[in-house]
This record gives sequence, structure tokens and C-alpha cells, in this order.
Amino acid sequence: MSHVYVMLHDMARGESGRIVLEIDPSEKEELYNAVTKDGMTLKDWFLRKASEYLRERNQTQLFGPQVLAESPVTYRIGRKKDAKTKTAKSKN
Repeated sequence: MSHVYVMLHDMARGESGRIVLEIDPSEKEELYNAVTKDGMTLKDWFLRKASEYLRERNQTQLFGPQVLAESPVTYRIGRKKDAKTKTAKSKN
């Protein structure tokens, strides 16, 4: 499955536990088939993914951009002497 495009409308959030999504019918069918093959319902899959998302979102990131970002290092590449010259000098 490539991408599932979800269209969210600016609707008022109700007090019920329902979530209504509008997606492309072919993507919906593909999603239903995939989760069924994995022995889940669409609700099971959604609740699992939502739980993972919330858990990851609330975790402190060990390797976030601020940790990985380092100040740029300037490398200087010196010129090496020609290997032929080095060999010629060592023979003399």
C-alpha cells in the first residue's frame, strides 16, 4: 500500500467516541484487505497505530535534531608529495 490520503473536515468534535474519516474508496478497500490478512479489524489497527503514535509523541527523543546537530567542522586537506619524487629520493 502506498499512501492513504485522509480528508479531515473542520467539524465540531462531539462527546462520543466516534471518529469519522473520508478516504478514497480504493484505498479503504486495500486497507481493509491488508488488516484482515493480518488478523485484525480496521478498528484494531487504528487503535494500535493511535496508541503507538501517542506513546512515541510523548517520549523524550534521545536523538532529536538538537542532539544530532553539531557545529560544522572545517577539514583541511594538505597536499601530499608526489609518490614518484619520494621513491626517487629514497633510492639516492
